[in-house]
Amino acid sequence: MKNFKIVQIFLLLFFVFEYANSQVDVTYTDLVWSDEFNTDGALNTNNWFHQTQLPAGGSWFSGELQHYTNRIENSYINSGILNIVAKSEVFTDQGVTKNYTSARLNSKFSFKYGRVDVRAKVPIDSGTWPAIWMLGKNINENGAYFDTAFGTLNWPACGEIDIMEHGIFPSQNVNYIQGTLHTPSSYGNSINNGGILASDLQNSYHIYSMNWSPFQISFLIDNVVYYTYNPAVKDATTWPFDNEQYLLLNIAMGGTAGSIPSGFTQASMQVDYVRVYQNNMIDIQSPTNFTASIGAVTSSSVELLLNAYDNSGNVVYSISNGSTNQTVTSTSGVQKSVVISNLNSNTTYTFTISATDLAGNAYTNNPLIRSATTTETTACSGTDSVATQGTFTTGYNYTFETIGTDVKITFNLLDTDKVGVVAYLWKQNPFSEAQMTNVSGNTFTKTISNQSIGSIINYAVKFAFAGGFSVTKYVTYNVGNNCALITDNFFDDKQFTFNNPANDYILINSKSAIDKVEIYNLLGNLILTSTVNTNKVDVNNLSKELYLLVIYSGKNRTTKKLIIN
Repeated sequence: MKNFKIVQIFLLLFFVFEYANSQVDVTYTDLVWSDEFNTDGALNTNNWFHQTQLPAGGSWFSGELQHYTNRIENSYINSGILNIVAKSEVFTDQGVTKNYTSARLNSKFSFKYGRVDVRAKVPIDSGTWPAIWMLGKNINENGAYFDTAFGTLNWPACGEIDIMEHGIFPSQNVNYIQGTLHTPSSYGNSINNGGILASDLQNSYHIYSMNWSPFQISFLIDNVVYYTYNPAVKDATTWPFDNEQYLLLNIAMGGTAGSIPSGFTQASMQVDYVRVYQNNMIDIQSPTNFTASIGAVTSSSVELLLNAYDNSGNVVYSISNGSTNQTVTSTSGVQKSVVISNLNSNTTYTFTISATDLAGNAYTNNPLIRSATTTETTACSGTDSVATQGTFTTGYNYTFETIGTDVKITFNLLDTDKVGVVAYLWKQNPFSEAQMTNVSGNTFTKTISNQSIGSIINYAVKFAFAGGFSVTKYVTYNVGNNCALITDNFFDDKQFTFNNPANDYILINSKSAIDKVEIYNLLGNLILTSTVNTNKVDVNNLSKELYLLVIYSGKNRTTKKLIIN
């Protein structure tokens, strides 16, 4: 992929950035540093430094088994492609003999904020650990390129951004890659990560990208975001990413990557290009045409719809609500939806909103003030420790909240002995699985759309973590139900009885007056409602199968299985 015509390059970049523009908070368009690897042979030493010095103790970190060398056998350019080669060979350096060699490249370029694109093929051989990553320029690491002049902080205080890692996730598919952040608040087996399955990593080129703004860091593959890091509190423990970082390319061997097969000979990571983009324009113009309005309002959230124009192409919105502050970035002229969550029901909130650009130029009439009142809560919640698969040491909380015709489902894993947790929402019938969004810690949410008010849904959650997974019980929820007002299973068998199985009629004997009877099929669809003659319900037209019978009396409700035969 070399020697493009100028027009082809322009069109390629245009479509890449137009597509990625909807995926990230800040779009970076100015190419400030790159290596296209156009000259065969050794690497360009103006761009790259071979890091070969062993750490104290004579071994690389995480139990790795390789020597990193500056030999052309381990890193070279051929036909416009950089090859980083891990080899099985006995090699002695710095008085230490090892059985594997590889290369670890430091870029001699460092930067703060921008986008990195690396087009590469990744080896999938067992025992290999290929990586595209970044470290703070201020890391105190003997042998690193910037250490002598800038090394003031130990790892992880310097911050680490792993744009792409492969081979250290034994429970995942062989084509799984991951992006991870290491900070003083979470490092080593960091919880700040996201992964994705790609296709044919070893034989197909993919573009591995990282988009880094003052507000968040997003990870992309082939221009699609799959994970974003945006801690609510940004300080030295969660956000050491306000200083310059440099790039690293390497393949490690063994250690966290597991055992190396006896027949291993060599493996290569092939890199087509490395490109870094920033925005270099000097901006002195303020945003214009700033508008703010209220969107969807629920019992626990308010949506703000924001829009403004700026010559730089990006607008920064600062939102405050009492002691809570939030900053988001959006494309100029494109409406930005910001949902303020974790609010109290039936409460009026006032939001103070300002618009600036990345250079700090402010909208003339800042701030705009907007108010909204949250609705009454329509939700059910509970706590349990029942597992249908695996086990829970403590348990989990769950909440089902009806928002219009949508249901927001939130599960919080209470176990503290599980790390690297991800969550998947399971639908019972017909079965389906969907990954949930991490809210914070081990709290995950997923919204299911276009539900019928009064229908019954059944969902569980699979919590996957390092070393295994556990699945909650299936929770039954009546869409639109408010558990604060209605108590499920109020009736017991002594208070009411009914014929089960039933034929033409359901005959209900109850000590309490029955206000309404509903019948649902097992897909959660409402089949029949009766508010008259509630002690004798005609079911002659129903097919012979299993149903759910729901009986209401005042603020009380019960649900029972019903067989029609």
